Amino acid sequence: MKKAFLMFFLFVIVFSLAMPIFAANTHKDKAAHGDEEELLGEKLPLWSAIPFAGILLSIAVFPLIAPHFWHHHFGKVAAFWALLLFIPFYIYYPHEAVHETLHIILLDYIPFIILLWSLFTVAGGILVKGSLKGTPAVNLLMLIIGTFLASWIGTTGSAMLLIRPVIRANKHRKHKTHVIAFFIFLVANIGGSLTPLGDPPLFLGFLHGVPFFWTFNIFPHMGFVSLILLIMFFILDSYYYRKETDEVKAHGDDEEKEPIKVVGLVNIIFLLGIIGGVLLSGVWHPGKVNVLGIPVEIENLVRNAILIIMGLLSLYFTKKEIREGNEFTWDPILEVAYLFAGIFITIIPAIAILKAGERGALASLMRAVKDPVHYFWATGILSSFLDNAPTYLTFFNSALGNFVLPHFTPLTEAQAAHYLIAHNPTVLEAISAGAVFMGANTYIGNAPNFMVKSIAEENNIEMPSFFGYIMKYSLPFLITSFILVSIVFF
Repeated sequence: MKKAFLMFFLFVIVFSLAMPIFAANTHKDKAAHGDEEELLGEKLPLWSAIPFAGILLSIAVFPLIAPHFWHHHFGKVAAFWALLLFIPFYIYYPHEAVHETLHIILLDYIPFIILLWSLFTVAGGILVKGSLKGTPAVNLLMLIIGTFLASWIGTTGSAMLLIRPVIRANKHRKHKTHVIAFFIFLVANIGGSLTPLGDPPLFLGFLHGVPFFWTFNIFPHMGFVSLILLIMFFILDSYYYRKETDEVKAHGDDEEKEPIKVVGLVNIIFLLGIIGGVLLSGVWHPGKVNVLGIPVEIENLVRNAILIIMGLLSLYFTKKEIREGNEFTWDPILEVAYLFAGIFITIIPAIAILKAGERGALASLMRAVKDPVHYFWATGILSSFLDNAPTYLTFFNSALGNFVLPHFTPLTEAQAAHYLIAHNPTVLEAISAGAVFMGANTYIGNAPNFMVKSIAEENNIEMPSFFGYIMKYSLPFLITSFILVSIVFF
């Protein structure tokens, strides 16, 4: 498994760093590329998304009915669904199949995996030591800290930094699955609402003209839903804690208390380097290069290189015993890398159809989205099952088309975004909140969700199945909270 991961990631590193060597300046017209994507979305039928539905069902069903098979062959299952999409896609639309596959791999998947890997590696080099006992008050405090950090070091960074301390604090508790579920809700998703650093959809908005600090307008929404969920969590955790045996509650009371201490702080430098690399790619635009026929922004290549370097420096400078103390392994990131490779490829038809808007197979849905509450739920529900970054961008462009462009001659993206913010800010708030908040609805709604689940299972915490998570946690806790958000804000 380790050799497979090292070979896989070595390929990603070499491919990413080699891009500039094979690249040449491109003058390909961006609008023409956009038209091509729209035409593809108009041509594809809704059933072309069957492989995407298949990989989602595989993630949901195989761990239940064939856990041993899934554990050893999940990469092959992902490859099966990817090929099931690509082969007929290539037969009927060869140019589009190659172009769209390369496009999503180069511009989405590789940067996605590099960002996750760097944050996973760097956060895994920071160890919180000391006597932490998983009482309801301690668990609540850790969730509050993680929720606050998520907007500044990203949901992935915050989740990877705190998931292991949370697991260790609750190691001797029998009832702890709900702790991980609420950790996914708050730390891996909702906490990343306040800055473009927090969650990929907001970063995309920043790249397309939304001011960096505008997302602070979502603070009332985030504070409202976070408070509701924290209260729910404290009541639920207190209930389960009362059910624990006296032996579990007393565990560690007779041991010498070790003060809380954070080691591996050199990784804070590398974490800041990652944040700096991401910020740089948002404000520095030197142009594009052509990689295998795909226009790639130079700043994104530089960002990828910075992130890889930060991760490698973390591996070099972090002491082995710190990672051992964190029970650090590559298995979670390997599982995410394989499964999301299949997800990103099979998602191509779904995203193309969405981008086609009222000219695609989901025209009735796109026509129904008019008011802020529609944008909140449409963006959110699709973000629960599709990648929330392109879903955000789709509805962001839809809002510009509905509320800005009909009133003006063509504007730049930044001008259109500023007009939308000035005259219809609630629409953009709804899109932003829907994309970030509802990424918590499923394990695949946001990348850290699956990593947290994998790390929890690696530590012998029994997590619910894909649908079990939705039925037991998302519907009763999240959806109830989101209905209240809709009533109060949209």
